[in-house]
Amino acid sequence: MKLISAIIQPHRLEIVRDALLATGVEGMTVTEVRGYGRQKGHKEVYRGAEYTISFIPKLKLEVAVTDERAEAVIAAIQKAAHTGKIGDGKIFVLDLEAALRVRTGERDGDAL
Repeated sequence: MKLISAIIQPHRLEIVRDALLATGVEGMTVTEVRGYGRQKGHKEVYRGAEYTISFIPKLKLEVAVTDERAEAVIAAIQKAAHTGKIGDGKIFVLDLEAALRVRTGERDGDAL
C-alpha cells in the first residue's frame, strides 16, 4: 500500500478531486496548509505599503491506495494539478505499513 501526499494550489482542488474519482479513489483527506518552495513567497501592496507574504496558501491531499493503483493515482493528480506555472506543487509517495478501518476492523487493502 502507498500513502500519496500531494501539495496543490487551492483553485485546482475540484479538478483533482474529479480526476481521482475517475480513477476509482473512494476517499481522501484535504488539509489547508501554508508554505513555500522555489517561489519563496511574494510581495503585495496594501494601502500603499509593500509587504512580503512568506508562506503561500496551499492544500495538502492525502490518499491511501493499493500498490497496483498508485501509479494511476499519481498520474491523475499530476495531470489535474498541472498549470505549467511555478507553484503547481509536489507529490510524495510513502510506503504504508498498515491500514485499519475502525468501524469494521478490516485491515490493509480491505480497509481502503
